[in-house]
Amino acid sequence: MKISVVIPTLNRASRLMAAIESVCKQTRPAHEILVIDDGSTDDTRNIVSANFPDVRYRYQDNGGVSQARNTGIRLATGDWIALLDSDDQWHHQKLERQACALQENPDYKICHSDEIWIRNGKRVNPMHKHAKKGGHIFRHGLPRCAISPSSVLISKRLLEEVGTFDESLPACEDYDLWLRVCARHPVLYLEEPLIIKYGGHADQLSRRYWGMDRFRVYALQKIIRSGELSSADCLAAVQMLLEKAAIVHQGTVKRGNTDLAREYEDIQAHYGALLDNLRTTRDSCSPLSMKATG
Repeated sequence: MKISVVIPTLNRASRLMAAIESVCKQTRPAHEILVIDDGSTDDTRNIVSANFPDVRYRYQDNGGVSQARNTGIRLATGDWIALLDSDDQWHHQKLERQACALQENPDYKICHSDEIWIRNGKRVNPMHKHAKKGGHIFRHGLPRCAISPSSVLISKRLLEEVGTFDESLPACEDYDLWLRVCARHPVLYLEEPLIIKYGGHADQLSRRYWGMDRFRVYALQKIIRSGELSSADCLAAVQMLLEKAAIVHQGTVKRGNTDLAREYEDIQAHYGALLDNLRTTRDSCSPLSMKATG
């Protein structure tokens, strides 16, 4: 098992050092570390070259975190990919624990773990709704992202099968990918916290965009239209899409965005009809069931 670590970064030179150091301290060394600099204007390049000469550094014009991760995945020479956000850190045994677990469970092609949350310098306890799980977790991942990218160790072949991150999404790109993965494959979960997630800083994507459910609606539309879901998973996905579309519609009305409000009214009408059809026929999200709703 050769593990390539992919770290996307943008103007996080000081935080990036701690992230890379947590990889260098692993009890099971990575095959390689790739830092994809997504257009930084700070001292990222010099800090990486001066302190981590063995790291593969690649600069690219700013294209977003999905493009940066995809660049790293494409350049990786390992057969397994470990993702790490540049503001997070790993427990020193993360790769060892996950590699051993995957070797003991060879049918799994993706593994994630529990995590520790630090917000504004203080440890906080995640709410019950944020609890992680393993197995067939597609429906568990419908309300929100069920897997933290920094916790993942995933087969490169699996990414070739389902596709990598959707570069058209400015946020919730991880939610979109995990839906595609979990629709097809079970997930191996390690209950011990193997990563530290830091939050509260101003450059987090969740602070940059309003109505994050807009992007989740888009991802749900994609997975429903794929025709790959079982009848039960399809029904659950459509129900969740309608819930999220209603939330976004309410937000567009409050903002006075009438054009976008009409768009989400159309979405609710279309998928409401699809839901009625699914409840009647118990069909999967097949092209035929999609066609039946217009």
